[in-house]
Amino acid sequence: MKLQAYLAFNGNCQEALNYYADLFNAEIKNRQTYEDKKIDVPSSFRQKLQHAELKGKNVHFMAYDAAPDTPINHGNQIHMSVEIGNKDEAQTLFKNLSSGGQIHHNFREREWGYFGRCTDNYGINWMVNSNN
Repeated sequence: MKLQAYLAFNGNCQEALNYYADLFNAEIKNRQTYEDKKIDVPSSFRQKLQHAELKGKNVHFMAYDAAPDTPINHGNQIHMSVEIGNKDEAQTLFKNLSSGGQIHHNFREREWGYFGRCTDNYGINWMVNSNN
């Protein structure tokens, strides 16, 4: 069994994936727009992403721009969980993810290691963990 996150965006999927690709040193793969699809979306939406994947070392998730008739509850549908072995790297990642967003739990020591939870400036919820 394999589980993956699939993130939905309100028209800014490409921008968000560019941000995450830089942050996680990953590549955008399988990029498909609505351009040639037989889906009822406005012509102004045809260049938006119907599907894309972000792949890198220990990173793989899918994302898309939800069609205009699909309501999105801004960022509360999913949390992305990141496990990093090095506390300093985890803390730096948390700082970058929370920049421009909202911190829900400061990155600090917990019973199981170090943990922080935030919502980034794209409305996606993140949990960052480190066990040392």
